Amino acid sequence: MPPAKKKPRRYDPAKIRAAVTAQFGHVTRAVGELGPEQLERPSGVGDWSVADLAAHVAWIADSLASGLARPPGAVVELSAVEWPFATASLAGKISEAARESLGGAPLPELYERAAARMAKALDANPGSRVLDLWVGDMTLADFLVTRCVELVVHTDDLNRAAGLDIPIERQALAACTRLLADALALKAPGGSVEVRIPPFAVVQCIEGPRHTRGTPPNVVETDPLTWIRLATGRADWTTAVRDARVRASGERADLSALLPVMS
Repeated sequence: MPPAKKKPRRYDPAKIRAAVTAQFGHVTRAVGELGPEQLERPSGVGDWSVADLAAHVAWIADSLASGLARPPGAVVELSAVEWPFATASLAGKISEAARESLGGAPLPELYERAAARMAKALDANPGSRVLDLWVGDMTLADFLVTRCVELVVHTDDLNRAAGLDIPIERQALAACTRLLADALALKAPGGSVEVRIPPFAVVQCIEGPRHTRGTPPNVVETDPLTWIRLATGRADWTTAVRDARVRASGERADLSALLPVMS
């Protein structure tokens, strides 16, 4: 008997809005203190420097405001959990759009402008508003969950590349972890493997025998940041298992063929 189809995970809209705003604020303060040497370092994201990556984070907020300034979309085409699979083909287009819209302004100016525009746009629009997006039309509420993913992933990128210690909001980290875990379950539906990412997520995935009680025979467990790095291609499965950042037990508990979830 096939497993019952699960209802999409629900997120608290007020908490997600607050998390996006707070996380952008954390990055804003850190970026304002970066020196020339740090800004010139490779970011680890393609061929971007830290300065390029920092500008992209400013664009994340600025483009949200721009999306809300356009006429609304007609019909929802994409949910939050489907979003990770729709982004890869747009990387070049997003990078080009960021360069054009930001115009090479100094980072503090970019962040100040983006924060003000985002705050004003969010205040004026409910979560049910449908955004007309390249990736597919989404509700504002769902799109804000994806902004948590972008902000958490790039905060971690900046921390590692520039030797920073930018805090990550718990609600943003939770949303990022859960969305990427749910995306894995959507990519490989089933109930033979249980993936645990305490304290935020537990999902079952991969076709095969299901367990009904007790400890399942195939278990993967890791921490949120390791999971996020694996799910976005920033960490290697074999290395993470070797270094005990991932604990995998059972003959089916190898996720390497399913990673990254989002690239």
